[in-house]
Amino acid sequence: MEISTIIIVAAIALFSIVIGVGIGFVIKKKMEEANLQAGRKNAEFIIADAKKESENIRKGAELEAKDLVFQGKLEFEKETKERRKELQALEKRVQSKEESLDKKFEAIDRKENEVIKREKNIGIQEKKLSDMELDLTKTIQDQKAKLEALAGMSGEEAKKILLEAMENEAKLEAGKHLKRIEEETKAEADKKAKEIIALAIQRYSGEYVAERTVSVVNLPNDEMKGRIIGREGRNIRAIEAATGIDVIIDDTPEAVILSGHNPVRREIAKISLERLITDGRIHPSRIEEVVSKVESEVAQTINEAGERAIFDTGLHGIHKEIQKLIGRLKFRTSYAQNVYSHSMEVAFICGIMASELGLPTKIARRAGLLHDIGKAVDHEIEGPHAAIGAELAKKYGEAPKIVSAIGQHHDDNPDSILGILVQAADTLSAARPGARKEMLETYVKRLDDLEKIAKSFTGVEKSYALQAGREIRVIVENQSITDESAIVLSKDIARKIEKELSYPGQIKVTVIRESRAIEFAK
Repeated sequence: MEISTIIIVAAIALFSIVIGVGIGFVIKKKMEEANLQAGRKNAEFIIADAKKESENIRKGAELEAKDLVFQGKLEFEKETKERRKELQALEKRVQSKEESLDKKFEAIDRKENEVIKREKNIGIQEKKLSDMELDLTKTIQDQKAKLEALAGMSGEEAKKILLEAMENEAKLEAGKHLKRIEEETKAEADKKAKEIIALAIQRYSGEYVAERTVSVVNLPNDEMKGRIIGREGRNIRAIEAATGIDVIIDDTPEAVILSGHNPVRREIAKISLERLITDGRIHPSRIEEVVSKVESEVAQTINEAGERAIFDTGLHGIHKEIQKLIGRLKFRTSYAQNVYSHSMEVAFICGIMASELGLPTKIARRAGLLHDIGKAVDHEIEGPHAAIGAELAKKYGEAPKIVSAIGQHHDDNPDSILGILVQAADTLSAARPGARKEMLETYVKRLDDLEKIAKSFTGVEKSYALQAGREIRVIVENQSITDESAIVLSKDIARKIEKELSYPGQIKVTVIRESRAIEFAK
């Protein structure tokens, strides 16, 4: 009973559930249909609004497009008008240019016709001129022949006489001009130059030491010559091989002569030979030992001499190699004047003159001290010592102005005031009395050549060399030489002396012209 009841209750409950589910399904379906209809209505409204809005957008776009087309049309019309105006202006320009070109062509045609006419006229005139020229040439030749016949000389002879007259007149005018210039400048220039030179000489007084080109070694007796020669001449050969100097043994009593171009080697040979004679031991091994020792001593002497020269002149910064070259000058002579002492003199005189002129004294002394360093090696290097010295100075770092002064101290026209100072100081040191010596034959020949050069000029009556050849006085004929011509003659003689003679220092040329009136009382 209970089980059946339970089953019935369960069945009823199950039935109720099934009925409830079915009713819920129906209700849900109806609700979905209602919602679907509402969604459809809403979608229709949205579609209608979208259509209205799209229609409005389309109409607006059409209006904007029409507006843009209208604006573009206006701009195109405006631009077209402007282009038309420009084309019209260009057409007017082209038209005006064409008109001007037409006018120019017409003018050119007219001118061309005129030129053709002128050419014809010129041709006719040229022909006339040619005929006239022929007639004139013939007339001139006839007149020239008549003149030559009347004058008794040819045209070339007359031309030569005329040129000589013009040349003499030009020389006369040049002489007058030179005389006026010299008179204007001599007073002040000569006075100042003499003051500077005199002061330079006065403030420096150098000691002169005469040295010979060939060294002489005195011997205690003539027996020493045999010991110097040695058995079969081995000692003399050893001395010559070690020193590079020729040993001359002749009939000169108690003396041996050393001959060689290198003054340093000659000094080494002299000292070595004197020591060997004093020591008494003369054989090849001893000779080599003594020469080697003397070489070291002479090298030290050279270095010390260079240092002393630099110290005495108050200079600094000179390269060690140049210092050695200065020291080597101690053993170098020129015309029997010691070049080391000469360089010191030139340095001091340069410094004194530079101070008087308001120029840097140290630079002047430096140029003066180094001006002859080329003579230290001129027996080893080919070329003039001035050029060699300039190259050495440039190589070892001297200033360009110093190099230029060294290289030009024997030139006619140095290009700097420093070169002129060095040249003047060099001349002063070399030309002072007793500074240099020369052989008697050379001296006499130089005087004779000097007088011959002066006598080679027309109008010279006599010439005399004075003051050991440092001055020549020329006496001229007063009828053929005027005062102005005498000035020109003195310069011509000086130029010819410079060209043909070699001499130390300078030579003064004095031309003398005088008028004499002679009458006898009876």
